[in-house]
Amino acid sequence: MSTSEIETLRQELVAEKAAHEHTLKELELTEAAYRQFVPVQFMKLMGVESILNTLPGLHAEQPLTILFSDIRNFTTLSEGMSPEDNFRFLNNYLGEMGPVIRNAGGFIDKFIGDAIMALFPGGADDALRAAIVMLHKLDYYNGGRDRAVYEPLHIGIGLNTGISMLGTIGSEGRMDSTVIGDTVNLASRLESSSKIYGVPLLISEHTLYGLDDPQQYHIRLIDRIRVKGKIHPISVHEVFDADPAELLEAKKASHKQFAEAVACYHLRDVARAKILFQQCAAIAPQDTVVALYLERCERFVKTGEHEGTGELDMIPSWRDEYSIGVPEVDAQHQELLINIRKLSDSFREGRKLDVQEILKFLGGYAVHHFNTEEVLMRESNYPFIAQHIREHQTFVKYFTKLCQEIELSEPNSAYVTFRIQLLLVDWLINHTTKTDKHLGVYLRNKNVAGLVPGFVA
Repeated sequence: MSTSEIETLRQELVAEKAAHEHTLKELELTEAAYRQFVPVQFMKLMGVESILNTLPGLHAEQPLTILFSDIRNFTTLSEGMSPEDNFRFLNNYLGEMGPVIRNAGGFIDKFIGDAIMALFPGGADDALRAAIVMLHKLDYYNGGRDRAVYEPLHIGIGLNTGISMLGTIGSEGRMDSTVIGDTVNLASRLESSSKIYGVPLLISEHTLYGLDDPQQYHIRLIDRIRVKGKIHPISVHEVFDADPAELLEAKKASHKQFAEAVACYHLRDVARAKILFQQCAAIAPQDTVVALYLERCERFVKTGEHEGTGELDMIPSWRDEYSIGVPEVDAQHQELLINIRKLSDSFREGRKLDVQEILKFLGGYAVHHFNTEEVLMRESNYPFIAQHIREHQTFVKYFTKLCQEIELSEPNSAYVTFRIQLLLVDWLINHTTKTDKHLGVYLRNKNVAGLVPGFVA
């Protein structure tokens, strides 16, 4: 081979290498651009390292806390702006909120106009801290708007925690990532409900029970709502850590009266509830939830309409819908519900010795029941055993606290009667119809009928 031929070959190899490196660089830039639309964290939760490997139909289940936030009255705000101003405003606002979510361990799944949907795989505390910082950040952001003589922004945030289904949907030529299921729907419902109560931040009972230490935050139960398609109400809690200092202190000062007032209202002692809410209003005149309840009390006096969850008997009987398809577990759930009713009746009727006996039985039986479920989970290699066991541990912690409250309270206390409902009944039924139901489906899909006598796979 001549010198000129060697040189030509060398140049061709150099050009080929440069083209290859250029192609690799283009691919890296393309993938980086795609990651702006499909977060890398989302792909990792599905076990996919590169967006190049994503296809419609990929899916995975993960325990997540879902955050929804939305700007109040955005339509009215946007009507006074040009299209260019609209997009500049949205990008400025979202540019402030995005880093808060990332710094707290979450990531934004999608923007829905002015709304944000974010996912937090690390736990409920990450999401709640992000929500509180978002509200503080909004105060700072509104300071700038005030100096520019713009109206302040108000946002609502809803949080819910649970096992969620992540996946890719679409068809040839168009694909998107999404999260579906009850966990997402309830988070969105809570965000919407924040408008009704006039507060910026609501969380579900699932998120409350998912917190490492709820005492770190300022939280109060404000209502029970019935979600479309669900057979049992969900407790709604307000987190008011980001309230203005004066309002925050007023809510703290009226907390005891407020908790009892909410209990009385839902137990239909509306006259007593009204007196207590009036006391709250004197302490915290800017409390929008108190004002809402006072309106409800007035309507009840005039029309007899009670805007609770519609249940006169707040401890339901066992229903087929509560079944998870594992006979031993279902029988234990029924036994727990029967004894919770006995506890409530005995407490309401002032039979203290019966109350103590039933509490002792419930404490021991709950541990026995949890052990039954945990053996099933271990033997079937249930992937969410850690989260499930944590829910059991949380129940034990709250049950211990409830026992102390019952011991110190007066018989017939409306607040404690309501607490029995909230913790024992709501927790049991919502845990059964959500977390335990998921376990039942898993066992059927794994065809592990031999693990439990009478189990139908």
